[in-house]
Amino acid sequence: MKYSLFLFAAWALCSPAIAADAPPVVTLWPNGAPGSEGKTAPEKVRVTDQGDHVYSNINHPNITVYLPASDQATGAGVLVIPGGGHSEIWADHEGFNVAQWLASHGIAAFVLKYRLAKEPGSTYTVEKDELADTQRALRVVRAHAAEWGVDPARVGVIGFSAGGELAALVSMRNDNGQADATDPVERQGCKPAFQGLMYPGNSASIQPTKDSPPAFLCCGEQDRTDISEGLANVYLLFKRAGVPADLHIYAGVGHGFGLRPTTKGAVADWPQRFADWLRDRGFLRKKS
Repeated sequence: MKYSLFLFAAWALCSPAIAADAPPVVTLWPNGAPGSEGKTAPEKVRVTDQGDHVYSNINHPNITVYLPASDQATGAGVLVIPGGGHSEIWADHEGFNVAQWLASHGIAAFVLKYRLAKEPGSTYTVEKDELADTQRALRVVRAHAAEWGVDPARVGVIGFSAGGELAALVSMRNDNGQADATDPVERQGCKPAFQGLMYPGNSASIQPTKDSPPAFLCCGEQDRTDISEGLANVYLLFKRAGVPADLHIYAGVGHGFGLRPTTKGAVADWPQRFADWLRDRGFLRKKS
């Protein structure tokens, strides 16, 4: 599989080992994504006044790979899915920053850049193309598990806003792979071992069953009602299905907080709560 480099702005929480080299980018379908045939327009990126990189016009979905130092690796892997209303991708505070934090704490992370169903003129859909990108990304991570030092049984997903919708969707719609597939990636399963749903969109569609992956649920109390109150209802659905779930609702916090070095207050510690939850659920190797 071919690699390309993506230059990024390191931030205060990034360890020197991670900041020293740009992380590799792996194309999900080297020969082109199904449904993107004939699309040659270049990807677009804009930079906000705050320095955020926002992507659109994505026809070649990929993952950016953040690996922990070998002496810190826990063996867990997380597919990180940024949001942006399915019309763009806010890649820093809901993607690269999160992945850098996870890698600096021993957890391999893979930021997904997926095709967008709701940007003007898009021919893609959430439940077909965006879901396919998410499923394929999990298969790619598992196909490279030995190379990247992750345990295929401990690969999960965390998504933000529209990315949270995708994280929930792939947790409901997945498979064990095709054993006889010509493409070795397609032989891998795409069911997440766990799901982190950060202020997910379309929370009313989340319908856990007894076989759903355990869930880490998080949002702000000042978010839209369908998210703040909706996620509380989702927690009850997990409880009734018998699926372990943690719910964190931060007072005085709205939508889209993600992970920024400037964030203050209790909500800034949500990544540590997520890591604690992973450890409590047995997804991180115990330290001796």
